[in-house]
Amino acid sequence: MEHLFLVLGVIFFIAVTMSIVGKGGGNFYVVTLILAGVAITQAAATSQLLMTVTSLAALVIFSKKKKVDWKLAFIIGIPMTVTAFLGGYFASGIADILLRAIFAGLLGIVSILMLVPMKISKVKKRVKFGVLNRTFKNNNYTINLWVVIPIVSAVGFFSGAVGISGGSFLIPLMVTLCGTPMIIAVGTSFVIVSTTASMGFLGHFMSGDFNPEYIGYFLSVALAGGIIGGLLAQKVKPTKLKIIFVLTNLLAVTLIVLNIISDLFS
Repeated sequence: MEHLFLVLGVIFFIAVTMSIVGKGGGNFYVVTLILAGVAITQAAATSQLLMTVTSLAALVIFSKKKKVDWKLAFIIGIPMTVTAFLGGYFASGIADILLRAIFAGLLGIVSILMLVPMKISKVKKRVKFGVLNRTFKNNNYTINLWVVIPIVSAVGFFSGAVGISGGSFLIPLMVTLCGTPMIIAVGTSFVIVSTTASMGFLGHFMSGDFNPEYIGYFLSVALAGGIIGGLLAQKVKPTKLKIIFVLTNLLAVTLIVLNIISDLFS
């Protein structure tokens, strides 16, 4: 691989910044690896493994600070983990250019979601089948399974297929639809990101997409970045980085779209 040290530096930066805001960073990992000459299915598989290591490292930090709602993670994580595995497993049967188009579309949606103000919803407790009322760390919020489960299942499938974690969707979902406090949503997302990414990687691995070359270097910098990012997240307000990530997402969308257009007319 050309420019290996540059790629390692970018992976480290992604791991640190994404660990601060509760996302896996798969969109940035995939773009980085694609630009380094890696095929998208192999880039997706490597991305899933990097996200697993990074999010687990950050999760340890958040868990020690008691900022992880494990019950909420369990409710959302199970359907998303299953569909992420299916997405990773069936990705090799989907045309490469279609995967890149889906990937660009997801990044565009993520950018829009990040621009939406995520204010904690004022929810009222409701006794209704499929609606759970949750109390955690003196915060009350409601989980409407009829809305949440279909959304996270769809996100899990496409996230597993293209090598992203879905963390960019999870935090807006937990904050706006469930009324979860931002800091709890960030910590909880790492549980779901780690399980979803690991199952997505397993699906890719079973399909023969994984290339172990350079993986030791990649995992080392991702692990270090996850630990540092998790520590910084306890002091930095994640919302301050929102605009930077939106611009970076839009840049990534532009690069992928240009790459698709180039292939179509080449």
